[in-house]
Amino acid sequence: MTYLIPIIILAGCGLLAGVLLTIAAKVFYVKTDERVARISDALPQANCGACGYAGCSDYANAVVNSGAATNLCRPGGADAAGKIAEILGVAAADVVPMTAVVHCNGNCDATSPQFDFDGVQSCKAVKRFYNGSGTCKYGCIGLGDCMDICEQDAISIVNGVAKVTPSLCGACGQCAEVCPNKLISIKPLSGHVDVLCSSKDNGKVTKQSCSNGCIGCKMCEKKCASEAIKVIDFHAVIDYNKCISCGECVKVCPVKAIHSCMVAAEQKD
Repeated sequence: MTYLIPIIILAGCGLLAGVLLTIAAKVFYVKTDERVARISDALPQANCGACGYAGCSDYANAVVNSGAATNLCRPGGADAAGKIAEILGVAAADVVPMTAVVHCNGNCDATSPQFDFDGVQSCKAVKRFYNGSGTCKYGCIGLGDCMDICEQDAISIVNGVAKVTPSLCGACGQCAEVCPNKLISIKPLSGHVDVLCSSKDNGKVTKQSCSNGCIGCKMCEKKCASEAIKVIDFHAVIDYNKCISCGECVKVCPVKAIHSCMVAAEQKD
């Protein structure tokens, strides 16, 4: 009898807890739309945040319950957008292919290191020391933080500079986030011109640091008929809302710091 009472009490508590959990499950039950799970499964599960949401599941939920656009998944591209549209029973939205662009062409032939760094071999670590180990503090450090984070193997270090293979790039933007010098942007795969230099030093200093660097000569600015390119802080900046990708700025740049998408693609390949 001494042992029976505690057993009965314990069994009663277990039964009560089970009843309460059952009631709570019914009271707080939230009906879920099966399309959320299906859309989530159709996404590449990169969870990169490029769509503007916390991850693939969050984006799937937003598509179904908040009316988010069906073509926001960059890594999934047109394939993912088509699957989402099919699940929702709507017309597939157009997807503009995107790629990462590294705004630096300061390779080993154009610039040089100012000291040998023997610490942790990462761009982030070297950035803490005198803004990097190269003569240009704005340029690609070249230790491959972007390459290491890329799940598509779309980035490699070529002659000291990060290069992107557009055909492999999912445009997730993780490389842009990890680059300590913020040299990487996400652009349309075609139909654009890029300044492959990020130096904000004057022309003389830039020329001393890197022979491929923008010297702020304004020849591109003077040649641009659409007024899409301006020299700001000794550096050419393109207004993509005005740029018509005519390529005139590419032709006149004396240091070849401006590249069309075709020229950039050839170099990356």
